[in-house]
Amino acid sequence: MPSDHSPKHRFPLFVPILAGATARERAIGCLGALVGIAVTGLFCGWLAGLGPQFPLIVAPIGASAVLLFAVPASPLAQPWPIIGGNTISAFVGILVAHLVHEPVLAIGLAVSLAIAVMSLTRSLHPPGGAAALTAALGGPAVASAGFLFPLVPVGLNSVLLVAIGIAFHRLARRRYPHVVVPPTGNQHRTSDIPTPLRVGFRGEDIDAALRSFDETFDIDRADLDRLLRQVELQALIRSTGAVLCRDVMSRDVVRVGLDARSEAARKLLIDHNIRTLPVVDDRDELVGTIGLRELAGDAEFIAGLVSESATAAPDDPALGLVPLLTDGRTHAAIIVGEDRRIAGLISQTDLFALLAKTHMLSSG
Repeated sequence: MPSDHSPKHRFPLFVPILAGATARERAIGCLGALVGIAVTGLFCGWLAGLGPQFPLIVAPIGASAVLLFAVPASPLAQPWPIIGGNTISAFVGILVAHLVHEPVLAIGLAVSLAIAVMSLTRSLHPPGGAAALTAALGGPAVASAGFLFPLVPVGLNSVLLVAIGIAFHRLARRRYPHVVVPPTGNQHRTSDIPTPLRVGFRGEDIDAALRSFDETFDIDRADLDRLLRQVELQALIRSTGAVLCRDVMSRDVVRVGLDARSEAARKLLIDHNIRTLPVVDDRDELVGTIGLRELAGDAEFIAGLVSESATAAPDDPALGLVPLLTDGRTHAAIIVGEDRRIAGLISQTDLFALLAKTHMLSSG
């Protein structure tokens, strides 16, 4: 009989090719492609007066839909690469077809020049090569449209597909267009690089690693940096055991009411030698935080001075707060329950003590 460790039991039915591509994500991508392609073809056919039985759509748009709905975070799947890459490449294909009359040479030049132009215009999009090839090969539809072919149907198809993609991803609660999160800047306005970037790997290490592979990867460099730092954090959490926020937090938390005077809040901060003061409403639920920076003005009450608070749950890993409490802005995280009431507080000092203890135990 096969053991529980046989390949049949080790590998799931759905094995994604790309990292993060779960079965749910692929199902959403399939649904998005269904809606995007059907609506694009139907609408463009309606505009051209062809009727619903003759959708007006070109084949490269199908490849664009794969990127747009299956890998929406890819740099190649963003609005400008889809619209610009397809349209520009179709123009290149039409131009080559008019200038080069040898078919084999024309189709090769069309795709190679399309890659060059897309690279120069930062609109690299794989289906653009198919758009250039379609235009260079010609055919009745391309011949009848002439130099309008890149605009209608290629450009029109691309614009409509992107518009549908934006709406669909918003309904599916996925971020699109993908926004690359910039690295944290120095919050103290000095020439030093931010604290999280001084330890571990640096940008030049990523560049050196990429050069050593001598390959091009379908991920933005800033996303790669963010991913690797999250890997470092997860490895730290795993290797230090399950120390939760409830194990580290202070429980006797000094707080102030939302209707308090500024002078009273300032006095609490100084008397207790703290930098972050949680603010609660009349139901004792967390509203935000306030510090001496917010109290530097001459406002009489704190109601209009409260900042958004950094929060975590009691059962969250305590070391998961490392990025938050080293960003140069946040001095403490408020630990709250599901009812938004304060359960505790973890300061930078608390986190430093935990890291020091963890280091001593691991090195001892």
